[in-house]
Amino acid sequence: MTTPDASTRVPWASHRRRRPAVVAAVLTAVFLGTLGNVPAAHAGPASPAQTACPPDLAGKARCYTGQDANGAHYTMAVPVDWNGSLVVHAHGGPDLGDASDPSRSTDDLARWAVMVDEGYAWAGSAYRRGGYGARMAAADTENVRRLFTERFGRPERTYLHGQSWGGNVAAKVAETYGRRPGAYDGVLLTNGVLGGGSRGYDYRVDLRTVYQYYCHNHPRPTEPQYPLWQGLRPDSTMTTAGLRARLQECTGYASEPGDRTALQQRNLDDILAVTRIPERTLESHLKFATFTFRDIVTNRLGGRNPWSNRGVRYSGSHDDKALNAGVERFSADPSARRDLSYDSDLTGRVSLPVLTLHAIDDPTAFVEHEAAYRATLRGAGRGGNLVQTFTKEAEHSSLSDSEYANSISALDTWARSGRKPTPSSVAASCGAFDAMYGDGCFYDPGFRPAPYASRVRPRPGGLGWPAMTAAQERAWSRIDGVGIAP
Repeated sequence: MTTPDASTRVPWASHRRRRPAVVAAVLTAVFLGTLGNVPAAHAGPASPAQTACPPDLAGKARCYTGQDANGAHYTMAVPVDWNGSLVVHAHGGPDLGDASDPSRSTDDLARWAVMVDEGYAWAGSAYRRGGYGARMAAADTENVRRLFTERFGRPERTYLHGQSWGGNVAAKVAETYGRRPGAYDGVLLTNGVLGGGSRGYDYRVDLRTVYQYYCHNHPRPTEPQYPLWQGLRPDSTMTTAGLRARLQECTGYASEPGDRTALQQRNLDDILAVTRIPERTLESHLKFATFTFRDIVTNRLGGRNPWSNRGVRYSGSHDDKALNAGVERFSADPSARRDLSYDSDLTGRVSLPVLTLHAIDDPTAFVEHEAAYRATLRGAGRGGNLVQTFTKEAEHSSLSDSEYANSISALDTWARSGRKPTPSSVAASCGAFDAMYGDGCFYDPGFRPAPYASRVRPRPGGLGWPAMTAAQERAWSRIDGVGIAP
């Protein structure tokens, strides 16, 4: 292992949470290259290069960027006052595009700078390409951990953090790589998409079909027709601005209620009532059901259909009978559904402490995803590894820094002591962090999310969890070409 040079050495012992004896032992091991059995760092594109930190971390940390052997850009940060532990971050999305976006991991470091403020080193991958692929993103996340270890030595503790779709990715990392000794010590999932891919987007499948029933403009009757499960035909040149214009044309969603026509208001009311999607995120959900669905179907599954709405009874509209008779129906290709499930569904077989934090009124990843994840771990006999916390917030990508700092501290204490926290104890400890960050603690320790099927209409046979069992995962893994290619 390469011994850190002067520019990477950090005074761990000065951090307020470190014990001097432990610090001295770890510090000596890292500087002498004896901590952990890791290969030497290699020169070339995989070696991180020092760069400017985001403004909020200027003077607090040393930051590094690089590109791994698979083409994934990454960003790392080592606090000047490092506590010896590492947070490995999995970002949300998925972003679309053919290449890795070098700004993505840097932007996420700026957003979660609170982790570095708390003394943790940070490493995040932008993934090797855009588009869907949970296992690919999990492999790139694991790789950035290894690169960090090669460059800076094995941390005393390593924690996974996944936000949004990154929650799915981080949970997949925990299941796939978390059983390796010394790899990870705990998992923090915030506002995670934890229902997996085969069920976690069913409400967007419903939106895509219900929208077309009312609006008839996606596609228009005069345009080439295609099955709605494609999201968008492969050769379409529609842009997000074009989709926004069609949504406005049909529903007037961007207008004041008084400026909408009666038909626009009725269309909007029916779409929202049937799909149970909040009005303020209607556009973003329709974008996902258009452009990301096209990516999944066309680019990742070779044109095969993983979605189904056969047997779903839609309700809440002004005329449910007409809606159910007129909405487009389709059934999934079994091989496509298998491949999407293998790529992104979770078995629940995680052996690490897992702490989740979720806004009750999250308008993007509905809080009922947490009920699906709870049922998944319980179905795998691993429910004892999970603690779930909830806040009265109403945003998806922005919870309070006080809560993020409190959450990583609670996870760290759990991993070190073996004492499992409770929602009440996590809520009680937040005040100390709010004294520093001052942006609030909004926990509701008594909240429990309703079952996933109470928010997202289940497909026939879709009530049991996990959506993919460990036995299915093992069997499918033996099939050549199963899943989604990286």
